[in-house]
Amino acid sequence: MWEINRKDPPIDTGFIEEILRGVKDGSISLDEAMDVLRKLPYEDLVFAKPDHHRALRQGFPEVILAKGKSPGQVAEIASHLKKHNDRVMITKAGDEVFQAVKRVLNSAIYNEAAGIITFKHGRDRKPLPGVLVVSGGTADIPVAEEAAITAEEMGNEVERAYDVGVAGIHRLLDKIPQLRKAHVIVAVAGMEGALPSVISGLISVPVIAVPTSTGYGASFNGIAPLLSMLNSCAAGVSVVNIDNGFGAGYVAALINRAFNQRGAVTRTEKP
Repeated sequence: MWEINRKDPPIDTGFIEEILRGVKDGSISLDEAMDVLRKLPYEDLVFAKPDHHRALRQGFPEVILAKGKSPGQVAEIASHLKKHNDRVMITKAGDEVFQAVKRVLNSAIYNEAAGIITFKHGRDRKPLPGVLVVSGGTADIPVAEEAAITAEEMGNEVERAYDVGVAGIHRLLDKIPQLRKAHVIVAVAGMEGALPSVISGLISVPVIAVPTSTGYGASFNGIAPLLSMLNSCAAGVSVVNIDNGFGAGYVAALINRAFNQRGAVTRTEKP
């Protein structure tokens, strides 16, 4: 049976392209190609329907949210996604999920702080520079790391600046050269959530604000920083949901990809 070889094709269109090339050059029979394509655009596992066309439509494979699923369910979904993609990513995962996934993806890597499991095979593309992830405090790092790893998995070079919250704003001001170099910034903060507004007032690039559930009392498990960020008086701040580091990292990756593509076109057009 024909198997996919993903050393060369990009993750966004490589799967379909490789099938078509194989049929054209005779290395894949028409019946084999049809058998693979029948599972597209999604595969029915009864309890889940993995979306094998996600990378084709959006440039990155479907990501598995482990929360609310059994370890066995996560592992089975991961094993099916691996057949059609050169990488698998699982968020909000604990060690029990990781052990189950390791049985089907033995080279999977677990970042305990971020709660993310990653698996990849084939060749990585050169990462795009420009993403900066900033956290208000050390307690915000797990959510910040979720954002950073997500952006890295999507092909970006990510810089980090942690524990630079407004309670000691000199720590943030020391990072202004790093802030100004970024194409997009993810600002992660709990408590009163002031960090994204302050950053946006200092720079001219998009800021993606991530409220976290760290804090106590009137922070209401992230409601207070969420409302603060939504009510920011600084232009350029967009907000994702509480503890949604994955969503912020994903959007940052899309923005950075567009920035780098635009920059490549501009450089090409210059005399």
